[in-house]
Amino acid sequence: MEIDKLRLEIEADEGKINRIYKCSLDHETFGIGHLITQDDPEYGQPIGTEVSSTRVHEAFEHDVAVVINDCIKIYPNFYDFPEEAQRIIANMCFQLGRPRLSAFSNMRDAVLNSNWLEASVQMLDSRWAKQTPNRANRLADRMRAIDGS
Repeated sequence: MEIDKLRLEIEADEGKINRIYKCSLDHETFGIGHLITQDDPEYGQPIGTEVSSTRVHEAFEHDVAVVINDCIKIYPNFYDFPEEAQRIIANMCFQLGRPRLSAFSNMRDAVLNSNWLEASVQMLDSRWAKQTPNRANRLADRMRAIDGS
């Protein structure tokens, strides 16, 4: 997979903020959608605290690596999928996290059967699609286009 292309797509969707802020789910976050955990040096810092570009990059690199590993846990044959499907699934996993993406069981079945049209339908049949319609519709359109449907 072209990891650099995935990184660019995720950054375009997530945005990049070099300070601590509250995300739409009211979690403390910084950089490119990095949720702050107790293991982060930023943990407990006040909202608005500046975060260096180096730290943002470091956290993003780590988060992308985690996402790829999570995709492989959900889809053991992840690297057998078309490149486009890999990037779409990884983008969703970055936003949703492994537990929530794992709940897309009908989408998972469609992906495992290389039924990209049905996978796109299942992507849109979700609370995620209602909460982030622009991103969901764009990713579903890309999934649907994999087999020319």
